[in-house]
Order: sequence, then structure tokens, then C-alpha cells
Amino acid sequence: EMVLFDRSWYNRAGVEKVMGFCTDDEYEIFMENCPQFENMLIRSGIILIKYWFSISDKEQEKRFEARNEDPMKRWKLSPMDLEARTRWVDYSRAKDQMFKYTDTKKSPWFVVNADIKRHARLNCITHLLKQIDYKDLTPEPIPLPPLDDEKYERPPISEMNWVPARFGENPIDDERS
Repeated sequence: EMVLFDRSWYNRAGVEKVMGFCTDDEYEIFMENCPQFENMLIRSGIILIKYWFSISDKEQEKRFEARNEDPMKRWKLSPMDLEARTRWVDYSRAKDQMFKYTDTKKSPWFVVNADIKRHARLNCITHLLKQIDYKDLTPEPIPLPPLDDEKYERPPISEMNWVPARFGENPIDDERS
């Protein structure tokens, strides 16, 4: 069984600290307890693997600008995101401080270069699969039966009511039978 969590567990060390959503005492307790809790999980037999997707300042700025320019993505810019932009250095410091406490030999953080999302995901998946022994259960290719060779003429594709293709190609453009 595999369970994936996002970094919300570590928000106390990042967002909550930077934005003032927790007290200094709550922050200190978390930073002290977090590695102990991770060790407890590991001692109980849980394989704990932590990934930090790292984005360069330049790429982060590019993504913010793209979201702001594209009405389909603009909803992703919350007031919290806008405030976070003004505290970028504070967030970087908070992340580095969190790593200081929680990047341990027993439970290290693995940092993934995430400037190119697709590459980041593939690199992370590849790394994750190498962390755990597993049996490859990929089935062998199956011989496909021949297609039915009965002749059938389909109605012209242009006579169908197609949804306009705003994204991708429209099948009407390459009439098929």
C-alpha cells in the first residue's frame, strides 16, 4: 500500500511561520517534534520518502506571469499567493530552516528540479521506484487478433455534429471513412 501526502504536514514550518498563522512556541514545538514523529513512523515499518519540488526564482516568476496573463489560469492566483510573492525570501529561509531540522539520515529530503514539470514528475517517479523493492508485474505483450475484414462504409464524418475544436485538431479536417 502506498499513501502520498502533499507538503501540508510541513506547513507549520513554512506558510504558518512566514504568514504568522502560528506562534513562535507552536513553531518550535513542531520543529522539535517533527523529526521524532518521522522516526516513530520509520521504526514502525513505514517507508517514509520525502520530495521537495524545487523551482528556480526565474521559473516561478514565469509561472506567476503566465497565470496572470491567461484568464483560464488566473483563478490559481489567490490573495495568499500574491502575499507570498512579497515574502519570497522569508519562504526560502523557512524552507532552509525546516530542512535543517527535518532533512535527516533516516528521513532525508530528496530535492527534485521542477522547472520543467513533466521532467520533474518522471524523475521523481523513477527515483521513487528505485527506493522500494518490488516485483515488476508488467504483463507480456498480447497477440492481437486480426481486424474484421468485412467491408463497411461509414457515413461521412462531415455529416456529424461535431463540437468545435478549440484545442487540438478537428477530425473533419482529415476526413476518415
